[in-house]
Amino acid sequence: MTTRTRTLGTTGPQVSALGLGCMGMSALYGEADRAESVATIHAALEAGVTLLDTGDFYGMGHNEMLIGEALRTAPAARREQVLVSVKFGALRGPDGGWTGYDGRPAAVRNFAAYSLQRLGVDHIDVYRIARLDPDVPIEETVGAIAELVEKGYVRHIGLSEVGAETIRRAAATAPISDLQIEYSLISRGIEDEILPTTRELGIGITAYGVLSRGLISGHFTADRQLGTGDFRAMSPRFQGDNLRHNLNLVEALRKIAEQKGVSVAQIAIAWVLARGEDIVPLVGARRRDRLTEALGALDVTLEAADLAAIEEAVPPGAAAGDRYPAAQMAHLES
Repeated sequence: MTTRTRTLGTTGPQVSALGLGCMGMSALYGEADRAESVATIHAALEAGVTLLDTGDFYGMGHNEMLIGEALRTAPAARREQVLVSVKFGALRGPDGGWTGYDGRPAAVRNFAAYSLQRLGVDHIDVYRIARLDPDVPIEETVGAIAELVEKGYVRHIGLSEVGAETIRRAAATAPISDLQIEYSLISRGIEDEILPTTRELGIGITAYGVLSRGLISGHFTADRQLGTGDFRAMSPRFQGDNLRHNLNLVEALRKIAEQKGVSVAQIAIAWVLARGEDIVPLVGARRRDRLTEALGALDVTLEAADLAAIEEAVPPGAAAGDRYPAAQMAHLES
């Protein structure tokens, strides 16, 4: 694997060209093996990955404690290179249900205090509200994070899943390092307004969902049985005719990947990498073999002819179904 780095915008830190999204190790994609999850984080650090992404609501704190365990048991040199990105603000009940978002300054400070304890760190590298709280101006939420920066509890301010106007308002309040948002071959909504705005303002992108929750990984099949706790069992893109249509797109992509001698997942990740040096893809590997495959994308070079073939096989807007169920789409500005 070729080690590469990128910078999260003009005000953010330098990180590895790929980050590791740890959500699936705790929630929403079926059962995960804790020992394998920790081993995967260790393998990522050993491979030079420096960015770990989590949310305080992933497994109601489970994911932060998992990362904390992985950091405590990692070699000191590897532990010191890690940058942890944390999302906050999502409210959940004891049954795991979602009850809204809280971006009030007092809540921001409260969420941060618990995250610091669960992670076992003295600061959070990038801190961001997971979704805009419709009842709290973004200026108030970002201002509260800026106060945490001044006190040394947070290093950089991020945003998540917000539109161009909110990005501008946030950036006028305090320096913003990056926007975390879904971006993949079949989720290209940021290209019209959001990406031009972040580039104008010098804000980086951490792209999650680069394999569209496994849909365009080349490993998902139409007959796969999903458990009740698996987000994909409710995701529009994984339902009936939508799934069949989307898997046909994957097969078109597979032909291009085979011609390059790489996997479908690798070519899908390489496509996101090729979209710009200001974009850092997050890979959601829960196992070491999947991590190894994803890291292989760093050695894939897409020539102009490759990119044209990919564009023809999976043009913008080609996917069937929204990326979230209707109730969750209502919380997105992008």
